[in-house]
Amino acid sequence: MRAKGDSERPRLVVHRSLKNFSAQIINDAEQKIVFTLSTKDKEIKQKFPAAGNVKSAEDFGLIFAAKAKEKGISKILFDRAGYLYHGRIKAFAESLRKGGLEF
Repeated sequence: MRAKGDSERPRLVVHRSLKNFSAQIINDAEQKIVFTLSTKDKEIKQKFPAAGNVKSAEDFGLIFAAKAKEKGISKILFDRAGYLYHGRIKAFAESLRKGGLEF
């Protein structure tokens, strides 16, 4: 069964590649992307010379959580998109929790 986000609890989907990491918050009820951020974005890219490691995933999670809180999002459904919950995915999820997001 696929998790579906709504306006109260949107779905956060992650994608990782060898060199980058991206995440987006989706409201499935309205079929809209609420917010998206990637390590390829100009402001973020300067902070991460190499974004394909666990330390970068942790830092990216804190930045993502802060920006989501600015948008008024505090509760999410975490969709790891089939990736195992370890390494960069786990570090990102734990830093989202540190940043104040609930899931």
